[in-house]
Amino acid sequence: MLPKLIFATHNQNKSREIGALLQGVMQVVSLEEIGFFEDIVENGLTLQENAKIKAKTIFDHSGLNCFADDTGLEVEALHGAPGVYSARYAGSEKSAEKNNQKLVHELSPFSNKSARFVTQICLFLEGKEYYFEGELKGTILAEPKGTEGFGYDPIFKPLGSDRTLAEMTLAEKNTQSHRAKAFHQMIDFLKEKYANNSL
Repeated sequence: MLPKLIFATHNQNKSREIGALLQGVMQVVSLEEIGFFEDIVENGLTLQENAKIKAKTIFDHSGLNCFADDTGLEVEALHGAPGVYSARYAGSEKSAEKNNQKLVHELSPFSNKSARFVTQICLFLEGKEYYFEGELKGTILAEPKGTEGFGYDPIFKPLGSDRTLAEMTLAEKNTQSHRAKAFHQMIDFLKEKYANNSL
C-alpha cells in the first residue's frame, strides 16, 4: 500500500496535475478527505514562506505527513512582479483572465518580455521539513493562446517552444513545467527514502 501524503490545496486543477505526477509513488489525500475546508491565509513574503505556511497549517491540524506548493510568475521587466501575488494580481477574486489582462497591459511599454515560473514545495515528513524548487523560463505574449491549463498558461510561452502552456496537453506540460520539475525532485527524494526503508 502506498504511503499517504496530504496535498495542502483546494485547487482542483493543481490536484489533477500533481495526481498524475505522483501516480504509483504516493497516495495523495485531499484536504476535503480530511475534513479541512478552511482557506489558509497566505501572508508570507516569499513563495517558500507561503508553501511552509500551508504545509505547517495542515500538519498542525492533522499530524500527518503533508506537502504544499506555491507558484509565482516573475517578470523581468516588472522587477519580479507579480511574484508572490500572482494569484491575486488583479484583485482578491483571483480571476485568471483579469490577471492576464493586467500583466499584458503593464508589460506593454517594455520590449523585454522575459519571465519565469517558479514553484516552491514544502514537505513535512516525519516531523522534518524539506524544500524543493522548479523553474520554467519563457516569454509573455500580448494575446492569450490555447484553452488548456490555468492561470497565466495562455500568455506564457516556454523558451524553445512555439506554443504556450495552454496549447499543450497535460502530459506535454508535465514533461517541462516548473511544477513538474519541483515535484520530480520531491518524487526522487521520496523514492530514495523508500530504498533506504526510512519511511
